[in-house]
Amino acid sequence: MTDLIEGRDWAHFAGAKPTRSGVRITRLDRRITRQDGSGGQPNPPVNLRGPRLVFRGDIRIEARLTRLDGTDAYLHLYGETPVVYDEWRQERRGVRIGVAGGRVRFDRWDGESDKPAVTRTFGEGFGEDVRLAVEVRGNRLVLEADGTVVGNVAGRDVFGDGRIWFGADAQGSGDGWTLRGLRAMPLGRGRLSVRDAPGLKVPRSTDALRDLAADLRRPIRLGTALAVGPLLTDSAYRRTAGEEFSMLTPENDFKPQFVQPRRGVFAFEEGDTLVDFAEANGMQVHAHTLVWFEALPAWMRVEMTHEDRRRVMTDHIRAVAGHFRGKVAEWDVVNEPMSDEDEDYTNGNLGVRPHLWFEAMGEQYIDIAFRTAREADPHAVLYLNEYGVEEDGPRWDALYAMLIRLRQRGVPIDGVGFQNHEYTAADRTDPEVFRRKVRALTGLGLKARVSEMDVLVDDGEEDVQARQFAGKLAVCTEEPNCTSFSTWGFTDRYGSTADIRTYPPSPGNALPWDTAYEAKPAYWALRDALDRSPQRTTA
Repeated sequence: MTDLIEGRDWAHFAGAKPTRSGVRITRLDRRITRQDGSGGQPNPPVNLRGPRLVFRGDIRIEARLTRLDGTDAYLHLYGETPVVYDEWRQERRGVRIGVAGGRVRFDRWDGESDKPAVTRTFGEGFGEDVRLAVEVRGNRLVLEADGTVVGNVAGRDVFGDGRIWFGADAQGSGDGWTLRGLRAMPLGRGRLSVRDAPGLKVPRSTDALRDLAADLRRPIRLGTALAVGPLLTDSAYRRTAGEEFSMLTPENDFKPQFVQPRRGVFAFEEGDTLVDFAEANGMQVHAHTLVWFEALPAWMRVEMTHEDRRRVMTDHIRAVAGHFRGKVAEWDVVNEPMSDEDEDYTNGNLGVRPHLWFEAMGEQYIDIAFRTAREADPHAVLYLNEYGVEEDGPRWDALYAMLIRLRQRGVPIDGVGFQNHEYTAADRTDPEVFRRKVRALTGLGLKARVSEMDVLVDDGEEDVQARQFAGKLAVCTEEPNCTSFSTWGFTDRYGSTADIRTYPPSPGNALPWDTAYEAKPAYWALRDALDRSPQRTTA
């Protein structure tokens, strides 16, 4: 038997704490809500920095689960790790086995839906301490509880790639349970080995985008949004991220519903991994985001007094910014404060979105958020991040007027992030129009950055995509107050513009690398923009 706990990394697993008696699993209740706050897709953690199995033939996995105060305890065995896109999770092949309500429960995902394809319950009367086992025998899964076979289920090739990653979850009314043992062994002619997570440091050349940007007379950071899942399971993703970029933005792992799923219960581990990756590869972290009206856990959305709402916001900022204090260079303190509704530009809201934070504090929620962030992380650069303000119109006018008010009130805001999402032809903005916005911020003493750029095009329109990327980067290299240029992801393989109405999702065509990590014309246009910049130093 091979021990999968002793000497293995469970400290970087969200909701877990190694103890002398095993790994304590805390109930996170982590879910991904839709943009309007409805729904709640389960998002249990995966131990990506812990052990994984590589095997051939038949194997046996044994686990001992000790439950307390009514907790439902689950062990996940992933044949393929889930993919968490921008606020959406794709379940791939895997199984879950656990004890709930005194019965053994089994679920199997086939990679064809985010719901399990098979759900079964077996036996009854199981107590607080249960020994479970799963035997992978060909394409059958044999389930045991306390030494007795309780089920025999078709495997549907969920472990057909010969790999297993582990996860664990707690549900029900209790706070958690303890994984007191986890072991694996081959059966018959089976073969099994245990692998640890790959190292985070990426070997580098000196001719990547980040090097070209660093060689300007006024260097800027080249950045991208990253997800921790593919970073630890996809070597091409990890290699490209570390090679090409000098700044990363956590795509999801700093958002409230990921990092504080229950009030006072935090899951920093995935965010810590991104910070560790940045440090290993000489990258800065632009942290995203502290205050937003989306990506909130359900508990933040419940009815509460205005004073309690303010306390929730400031407590969250202090806890999250305090945890990462000194580890990140920049924060998106307030994300997307401007309204999408025409009426909000004429009814006294001055274009500010009337969401739950605004309802409790008015526009002053922005002031409070920035002041609290400055106290929590005094040396970080603090940004407001917004979309659709690269172009002329009432949205930009209202934002600019609000920035003047913030400066007059002494709010410690340092800069503005222009998202530059271009999903349709109507979203295309002339770089010179964007340049005027960047220069307008100079007059307010504010920095600017391109924060989340992607350009969704149809096949055959890659030249349009390339021009848009290169044009915005050129502006950023030429305007003294523009500090960084970041894309919202870099490969269509995991891009947020994937069509999630299909399963598995159909990838979009929006980023500089395709799904096979082949550089597209946009990548070469970015390089050319850096090479041709008037800020290029000469030998």
